[in-house]
Amino acid sequence: MLEFRKQVAVALSKASGVEVKPRELTIPPNPELGDLSSNVAFQLPGNPKENSEKIAGRIKPRGLISKVETKGPYINFFLNWAEFNRLTIATALKHNYGKNTDYTGKTAMVEYSQPNPNKPQHVGHLRNNLLGMAVSNILEANGWEVVKANLINDRGIHICKAMLGYLKWGEGKEPNEKPDHFVAKFYQRFVMEEAKDPELTKEAQEMLRKWEAGDPQVRALWRKIVDWAYKGWNETYSMTGTEFDVWFYESETYLDGKRIVDSGLKRGVFKKADDGSVYAELEPELPNKTVLRSDGTSIYITNDLALAKRKFESYPLDKSIYVIGSAQNTYMKQLFRILKLLGFEWSDKCCHLSYGMVSLPEGKMSSRLGRMIYADDLLDEVINLAEKEAEKKGISEDVKETAKHVGLAAIKFNFLKVNHRKDILFEKEKAVSFEGDTGPYVQYAHARCNQIIEKLGSYGKPNYSKLTTLHERELVKKISEFPEIVRECGETLETHPIANYLLELTHTFSDFYANCPVIQSRGSLRAARADLVKATKGVLSTGLSLLGIKPLEKM
Repeated sequence: MLEFRKQVAVALSKASGVEVKPRELTIPPNPELGDLSSNVAFQLPGNPKENSEKIAGRIKPRGLISKVETKGPYINFFLNWAEFNRLTIATALKHNYGKNTDYTGKTAMVEYSQPNPNKPQHVGHLRNNLLGMAVSNILEANGWEVVKANLINDRGIHICKAMLGYLKWGEGKEPNEKPDHFVAKFYQRFVMEEAKDPELTKEAQEMLRKWEAGDPQVRALWRKIVDWAYKGWNETYSMTGTEFDVWFYESETYLDGKRIVDSGLKRGVFKKADDGSVYAELEPELPNKTVLRSDGTSIYITNDLALAKRKFESYPLDKSIYVIGSAQNTYMKQLFRILKLLGFEWSDKCCHLSYGMVSLPEGKMSSRLGRMIYADDLLDEVINLAEKEAEKKGISEDVKETAKHVGLAAIKFNFLKVNHRKDILFEKEKAVSFEGDTGPYVQYAHARCNQIIEKLGSYGKPNYSKLTTLHERELVKKISEFPEIVRECGETLETHPIANYLLELTHTFSDFYANCPVIQSRGSLRAARADLVKATKGVLSTGLSLLGIKPLEKM
């Protein structure tokens, strides 16, 4: 409908002398009054009713405008459905429908995941990964060149605790389970013992100092532990379709961070506290922020300063997006403020994509106490549930492979259909249902479209002017909205408008399918309806793919 809105807005602007924007046009409450309406007559001096008649008299029906009428002071426009059907369906049948080149030549880096190699990824990482991938896909659909990045906090006190745990209780064993889960057990054991024996904390701090000094034995143990974690993570990434173009490691940048802190201290950007630590004075706008410990060891922000600099030195970035949980909102403001104080001109190109927490009916999570809901466990549970749902639906072909993609769709769609700023309560049984507002429901609609197309076989030339029923017109209208939804999400970095649009499209298609026979119809009407089904399938396929969900041909 955007093209129709544009044509109406242009016609009104010329006829009235007042600039009318497409979004200012409204849809009349009664379809008999037209498809779009304008109150521009109120913006001119004199009688609004007379103004509306004069303006309407100057507009000649053309293009998508079939008729112009007035109702009191309002000017109502009727859509040329035959032309609108032809334009929408013909365009939607093209390969790249919904995508645009608005930001061709622009480069964005999306940094997401950011796990610590002392444990597997949990459901919070899962939301992070899925959001990062979907936003990357959406940016690419709007013409951006996207660099997908992962930052690994592969050094620090948390890693030393996992290393010491393995030294004390691992007995030199190799992993006998998924290796990241193996590592987590020693970290958790250390934390439990540490609560009873404060001397263990000192041991971990001493190990960190040795690591930073390059102690060969400590470094060798560190390499073994983090490599086990990476091996386990990559299995999880592969399962969920999470990909990266570049990996940054804190172990490779923390010294640069120290140099940035030292330079900032000399220039007066940072100050020394009484205990010898270094901090940035940000009050009263933000809390002051320590950037280096009193013993000279670095912390998260030390590395983040160096990483931000490395990003812009390595890539010609127009935007750097950090996908990080809402618990770090203040921290991210502090980071961006410090980058600006350090004089980095590109600091304004940094953007925090904040997202809410994920919880399950089982309750809250705690990685320190071993009450973590791991991504791997959730994936297994949901895929098993999806397999049972598939069997209920009578799916007998490739049940396990279908269940895998249905289960992934359940999780991804459930996470991405909610505004990223909001917290999520994930209920597994509801998410895997083939009915309701779920990913499998949209996948099923896509498979149904494919089934219709396969049964149709070849057909003749379509006559789109024969698509005259309310259900046909509503489906054409809904298909026409897709490009603008993608464009909007490219601006806002949101995923839920696409997910919710796909639900609306699926509902609209279901109404069409129930009321407008395709296979049983004849001639050019059959061909027109067939093309409408093909166009629907194409939009569902592209929309699901943007969310990282596999469109299934059979279900």
